[in-house]
Amino acid sequence: MVNVAAEAARQLDFTELLREHQGMVFSIAYHFLRDRAVSEEIAQEVFLQLYKTLPSLESPAHVLYWLRRATCNRSIDYVRHRRLLPKVNLDDAPELTAAAAPGDPMLSARLRKLVTSLPPKQRMMVVLRYQEDLDPEEIAHVLNVPVGTVKSQLQRSLAMLRDKIERTIGEMNL
Repeated sequence: MVNVAAEAARQLDFTELLREHQGMVFSIAYHFLRDRAVSEEIAQEVFLQLYKTLPSLESPAHVLYWLRRATCNRSIDYVRHRRLLPKVNLDDAPELTAAAAPGDPMLSARLRKLVTSLPPKQRMMVVLRYQEDLDPEEIAHVLNVPVGTVKSQLQRSLAMLRDKIERTIGEMNL
């Protein structure tokens, strides 16, 4: 028989973890996928799995690591699976109406599209580094790859983005 007090404590801990980390989980998924509805769905799946896995997690740091890794894996899996589904033109998708940060909104939109064009693993590394502000060691830990791989992939990704931006600017000046 399930200990009622232990189950109540587990639910209380889960509720606190949900409140504390839901923004981070959604942020990783959203900045990787650029789809609010899918990001919410992935966040729900991650927290459902957390609820089931919670007894085996040993510390708050372990929970944070587990959440980041689960979110990254689910997001990458979604992209891989989506390739098999019918495509929808991104131009047909409505843009979010949140207030934009000061700066050049056209450059921001182009940069988001260029980041989206990166391969899934590289895109996740860019999101974790520049959106979630994780250092390369943390990214390596979350994605279970060597730190050198993270650093080289980030350098390649930035070089690819610079090249694409330069080509885009060159095309605009023609």
